Amino acid sequence: MAFDRQQRSFIDPAVLAQLSVLPLRSRRPMLGSVSGRHSSPHRGASVEFAEYRKYVPGDDLRRLDWRAYGRSDRFYIKEFEADTNLRLVMVLDTSGSMAAAHQGISKIDYARSLAGALSYLAIQQGDAVGLACVQQGLIHQIPPRRNPAHLSILFDHLEVVKAQGTTGLPQVLHELAETVRQRALVVILSDLFMQPAELRKCFEHLRFRKHDVAAFHLLNPDEIQFSFQRPTRFLDMEGGPAIFADPVEIAQRYLQAIQQYLEELRQVVLETAVDYRRVVLDQPYDQALRSFLVDRANLRRSR
Repeated sequence: MAFDRQQRSFIDPAVLAQLSVLPLRSRRPMLGSVSGRHSSPHRGASVEFAEYRKYVPGDDLRRLDWRAYGRSDRFYIKEFEADTNLRLVMVLDTSGSMAAAHQGISKIDYARSLAGALSYLAIQQGDAVGLACVQQGLIHQIPPRRNPAHLSILFDHLEVVKAQGTTGLPQVLHELAETVRQRALVVILSDLFMQPAELRKCFEHLRFRKHDVAAFHLLNPDEIQFSFQRPTRFLDMEGGPAIFADPVEIAQRYLQAIQQYLEELRQVVLETAVDYRRVVLDQPYDQALRSFLVDRANLRRSR
């Protein structure tokens, strides 16, 4: 990797090389500090035409459209999209439930790989990247930076983060909505085991602050299929009491409950315009990222 020469357990250089041909795009105009690849709410110099507006004294005469003058006998100025850089803030849920694993890969491992790859892609294209690790509260925060050396700092923290304790993700999302100073792409990496109504308030708050919100919803296949066959002791990985139960007796009620939760969550993300990605741990992380990047690139081209 060009910006980090250490071998990292959660990053495959071959995957990064394949993903590097895909841009990381924002769905919303960004307010950056330098020229970049992302649209800005302000007008500026780029190759993409935005609109005409009437000439007012003091405008740059070089931007007059003489063809429009010839057609209408009025002076019009051509305006273009301004391009700027992106501020990416990754919110990593490190509560105990993220330690749940499938075939040796835990949710926190999967989230590490997603966060590492997105960090690399953003830094590579000149964007700023920050990290917020969440348990009961905000346990660690790295402010966004666009310096290539910043990537090693992010990777060092991702390497050692552990899943433990309870989650306070809703409170932290409200806090970040207010404390992230400029518009940002906020990427949430979590199993989202909390009430959809709580998440709705968080997403609406982030949207009100004009952030572009994406959520990778990490699920273990067993949490969806509930394929247990014999009496099992179920542990609450965030500190609650253990339950010993016969799966045959509770399977129907469990599956109804999980489907209701997923349907309520689907309604929330639709109504709050969150870029929602349900990811099951048996799906390779590069596939999940490729779909995410391609969909965003296609959305930009369709505008």
